[in-house]
Amino acid sequence: MSPLDRNPPVLRGQDGEGSVQVHQDADAQITGAKVFSVYGKGGIGKSTTSSNLSAAFSNLGKRVLQIGCDPKHDSTFTLTGHLQPTVIDILKEVDFHPEELRPEDFVTEGYNGVMCVEAGGPPAGTGCGGYVVGQTVKLLKQHHLLEETDVVIFDVLGDVVCGGFAAPLQHADRALIVTANDFDSIYAMNRIIAAVQAKSKNYKVRLAGCVANRSRETNEVDRYCDTVGFNRIAHMPDVDAIRRSRLKKKTLFEMDGEDDIVRCRAEYIRLAETLWNGTEGLAPAPMEDRDIFELLGFD
Repeated sequence: MSPLDRNPPVLRGQDGEGSVQVHQDADAQITGAKVFSVYGKGGIGKSTTSSNLSAAFSNLGKRVLQIGCDPKHDSTFTLTGHLQPTVIDILKEVDFHPEELRPEDFVTEGYNGVMCVEAGGPPAGTGCGGYVVGQTVKLLKQHHLLEETDVVIFDVLGDVVCGGFAAPLQHADRALIVTANDFDSIYAMNRIIAAVQAKSKNYKVRLAGCVANRSRETNEVDRYCDTVGFNRIAHMPDVDAIRRSRLKKKTLFEMDGEDDIVRCRAEYIRLAETLWNGTEGLAPAPMEDRDIFELLGFD
């Protein structure tokens, strides 16, 4: 009998049942800033939400850093007007010697002073996103770029809830979920809630609430929230101005003052004020898959 047969590994990690995620070093923790992680179903509008939220915080006079956590590196382009290289790409160029880098090599100043970083990610199937997030935060700390920051926003890849892309939750104070008023988005939100709840057992992160995005109505989102004990803290309607802002590579705060745009700006400002003033740390009870089908499904 092998040693492993006699002493099988226990996969009950500190991050929840079955977790095998590598933990961030204690000296890599972000201190002094309010940290938010934005999650949601792939394609739901997390980057649009994150960038406009960053712009809103900046209009409240806050010093903001947005970190895109997606190999597509398209989180911050409405803030900067272009696609910037990723931290991983830049590190490759210097053979992973971070001491050779300057802040301007991997940080771009965007709209209204928002500092923008694209962490990037490993090629598909070749590595862990948690490493990427860890290296990015470590690099930012080495260059003292977090010391004069009020707000950090992590814009996280799709609805992936593996250990790697849950890594921003080790830094976050609050997690925000972007959803729409439809079954698939709410189903994904339910699973993300479960992942955040697992992290919250051992980390400071708590759920802030959800944003109903690109939705004319919010009845299904509200019905789910009432059932599990969650809160909708913003509603962004399905207006063409938001789509056009992406095409123009701008945030809503740089667009002409049409009525729809003015209303959306006001909602982003209200959301930023809500998050800055502090939200209750929510502890909703995620539903079983079969139960959520019963709640939101149709005959």
